[in-house]
Amino acid sequence: MRVCFVMPALPHYFKLILNKIVAGTGYEILMIKPAQKGKATGAAVKEETDNALFRVVELEEYRAWYGKPFFKDLLPTLRAFHPDIVVITTWPYFLYLTLNPFFYWRLRRLGAKLIARDIPFNYAIWGRVKEFYFSPQFLSENFQDSNKTWIGFILFWIASLLRRLNLPLADAHINYIDEAHEIIGSYGVPSEKIFVISNSPDTDELLASFETVKKQPSILPPNPHRLIHVGRLVQWKRVDLIIEAVKKLQPTYPGIELVVVGFGPELEKLKIQAAEAGLAEAVRFVGGVYNSGDLGQYLHESAVYVLGGMGGLSINDAMCFAKPVVCSVADGTEKRLVREGTNGYYFNNGNAADLARVLDLLLANPERVRAFGQRSLEIIKEEINIQTVIEGYRHVFEFVTKK
Repeated sequence: MRVCFVMPALPHYFKLILNKIVAGTGYEILMIKPAQKGKATGAAVKEETDNALFRVVELEEYRAWYGKPFFKDLLPTLRAFHPDIVVITTWPYFLYLTLNPFFYWRLRRLGAKLIARDIPFNYAIWGRVKEFYFSPQFLSENFQDSNKTWIGFILFWIASLLRRLNLPLADAHINYIDEAHEIIGSYGVPSEKIFVISNSPDTDELLASFETVKKQPSILPPNPHRLIHVGRLVQWKRVDLIIEAVKKLQPTYPGIELVVVGFGPELEKLKIQAAEAGLAEAVRFVGGVYNSGDLGQYLHESAVYVLGGMGGLSINDAMCFAKPVVCSVADGTEKRLVREGTNGYYFNNGNAADLARVLDLLLANPERVRAFGQRSLEIIKEEINIQTVIEGYRHVFEFVTKK
């Protein structure tokens, strides 16, 4: 079977997923991505193509007449590959299928099945667009719900209308959140075409690293009150909120520490914030760490994983190393991983005082930290891991090719 993925970037974790799919199934995979940094790619996304077991083709992006990016020479590239399936990242590329219907007609003439892949975060249920836009559920890129205007609403309504037209064009949909059945289904997509597959790093590698790091000497001094955050240092990760919470907790836990793993455009601003709060010694910035062994040591030697804003695979990473997780409700992917009062806690979005409150529930009870961490590890081993992701993709591919 030949499968082509069309994506705005190739994050290092997804390369590992595709490698596992190739090794486990024998599928021939082609990845099409932008030749330069994708116009729809977030800041500080680490891409990786080394040691890929699949072909990578980089095409030039251009801005279509409606202002969003698309690929030059996409059809000739697909025609040369002869794919059985084309998996396209829904936003922003599916817009082109509606706004250039001749392209969609030519794409269908290739005979390949079409799969849309997306997190329907910030998608309104069709019929409730106005209600959703003006509610706290609709968040900006910076994880805020302010500055909503009627012009913004009109643009959001148009985007929703275009989804109503283009989402039913796909033969199947791959989404990361359980709410996808209700959300995507409201746009006219039959339930049997909607598949929920959790995102995952290479948990096989991470779990093996966990066993290794448990036997290695520590790289940090012991501290039962050490928090850790892993991720790009961008506004919507809200690391500033974690620093605020650390400041609030310091009188109760004088030795509290925050380890920040990652890099990005907010780094200097966060360093200044920590210094001005008198936390220069309590907040440790260690930069980007992508080797599973090195990352595992930082996670293993910390007590609690904290996510202040928008989610990512760092929750999965932390759970592979038996960490309890504290986060807010963000893009929805966290709901499959973090179970309130079982392996972590949720705090009210944007509320540093509430974040400090739930962190205190863990820091004050080392046995709870241990028990929650153990449950995190069980969820990874038994439910959400690289093998279940591969099986999920295989199931979708078999569904569309048998139609």
